[in-house]
Amino acid sequence: MNIKPLADRVLVKPAAAEEKTLGGIIIPDSAKEKPLKGEVVAVGNGTKDEEMVVKVGDNVLYGKYAGTEIEFEGEKYLMMRQSDIFAII
Repeated sequence: MNIKPLADRVLVKPAAAEEKTLGGIIIPDSAKEKPLKGEVVAVGNGTKDEEMVVKVGDNVLYGKYAGTEIEFEGEKYLMMRQSDIFAII
């Protein structure tokens, strides 16, 4: 990974949205629920007040509006603060 988050930031690859159909009706991407879990792919060094608890490879749960979406080499990621993560699965 060529992206290195700074301070208490974490780079998360969101889990794929679940494919659901309603009686043969295919739901378009724009109407799908955003996943609220993902895998940590990079972490910062933390700050003097907050040490990093999450590590690369952890599966995490985060808030619906957490993070900023970024696209790198065709993949979508979320950059968020460690405090936006609710739990490690």
